[in-house]
Amino acid sequence: MFDHKTLNKYKAIENKMYQVLDNEGKVILKDWKPDLSNAEIVQAYKDLLFERTVDLMAVSYQRQGRMFTYPPNLGQEAIHIAAGKVIRMEDWLVPAFRELGAWLAKGVSLWEIFLYFKGNEEGSKFINAPRMLPIAVPIASQLLHATGIAYAMKYNKENSAVFGFVGDGGTSEGDFHEALNFAAVWNAPVVFVIQNNQFAISVPLKMQTKSINLAVKGLAYDVPSVLVDGNDFFAMHDVLSYARKQALESGTPFLIEARTYRQGAHTTSDDPTRYRSKEEEEEWALKDPVQRLKGYLVRQGLWNPGQEDELIAGFKKAIDAEFEKAENFREYELDSVFDYMYHDLPDELKKQKNEYQNYLKLAKGGVK
Repeated sequence: MFDHKTLNKYKAIENKMYQVLDNEGKVILKDWKPDLSNAEIVQAYKDLLFERTVDLMAVSYQRQGRMFTYPPNLGQEAIHIAAGKVIRMEDWLVPAFRELGAWLAKGVSLWEIFLYFKGNEEGSKFINAPRMLPIAVPIASQLLHATGIAYAMKYNKENSAVFGFVGDGGTSEGDFHEALNFAAVWNAPVVFVIQNNQFAISVPLKMQTKSINLAVKGLAYDVPSVLVDGNDFFAMHDVLSYARKQALESGTPFLIEARTYRQGAHTTSDDPTRYRSKEEEEEWALKDPVQRLKGYLVRQGLWNPGQEDELIAGFKKAIDAEFEKAENFREYELDSVFDYMYHDLPDELKKQKNEYQNYLKLAKGGVK
């Protein structure tokens, strides 16, 4: 169990990282016990497998030309699934663009995600996911939104928290620091989660900051902060649960650095072999979050690896059905791209719309 005493033990300024499982799935903390039932832990593992299967198939769809640029989640699933177990329906989820498992847990339909990455903004509606903002591509801008929402909820005396996600590259943006400062000054109940996957696209962490870690950046704003093993489902669940409790009880922000590794590309337009080594990838593969939780379950006699092939085969059928639903969705109307930002469309946008209309006519052979 992670509590205030544990937080004081794992001080960010001392670069101590909270970790429960080793690479083989053995518990390394004395007297530690999970606060989840065996059934919940097994389900968490299935969720990890499902997210990974979705992710691999999404990359495949993109490579087939059936979907546009996609940001893989491979290697970061423990953060997302743990967050999905902690975040409640009354809480707000403010995403970046790489939290697939958390989105699904919040209620986003898989076909909506596919639809969005096919270039259709109607995929951002998230019909069954209350209190979740759309995917945010501008780096760290969403953290200001998260802080504002948290302040508004406190003003309205709502007993709920906000979870705002950002990557390690986002900590180099001014928005990150402004959000932390505002949240601290105004006591906004927002949990900031940094997914430190070691690279801001191709820029390694050591070229972004000289800080001993990223969690320490919260201390200057008097925001309680902790560094946690982001590939350890139990460690993430412990810390996120504590952070939510603190946000609700004290009405103040909390900062988590989840140290992980992006096993895939930044997006499907990226080639990670150009900026990182095979040796580094192999070293991090030993810390894979799916294999670590699987190791724990097998040791506890809670999982038979022989059942996975059948389980994943079922996942693939369900995922294909969701993708087909996205593929068969109605075309995105051109007017929706241009006509809902301004009362009177500016000349520049009129020009862009006209150029695209002409392009569509040419593509259909309508203009000679």
